[in-house]
Amino acid sequence: MTDWYAVGVGFLVTLIAGVLATGAPIVGHIGAGIIGGLAAGYVAGGGLASGAWHGLLAGSIAGIVLTVLFAIFAGVLGLVGGPLGSVLGFGGVLVAGVLVTVIFALDSALAGAIGGVFG
Repeated sequence: MTDWYAVGVGFLVTLIAGVLATGAPIVGHIGAGIIGGLAAGYVAGGGLASGAWHGLLAGSIAGIVLTVLFAIFAGVLGLVGGPLGSVLGFGGVLVAGVLVTVIFALDSALAGAIGGVFG
């Protein structure tokens, strides 16, 4: 059974760590996913599978939320280039966001499995 409190904690930790990690774009955001997954797995407890599941959910939800927010921002900012600029900005960020979501989900799941063992 999913512990949504643990997922929420992992999600918030991922978002906060992601905002703080903007100084080191690649390593920082991967690290944010790892820290959030560890938090979700630790709070959920229950071993490897439970920790991995909760870390996966926390990381993927964080990736989806960030993708949607940045895609909307790029779409609005793209209006300077006209309707085509808005569509291309929104679509480009949305495609790149899928990759970010997968990265957040995978490293969060691995870290969640470790956190679940210690939780």
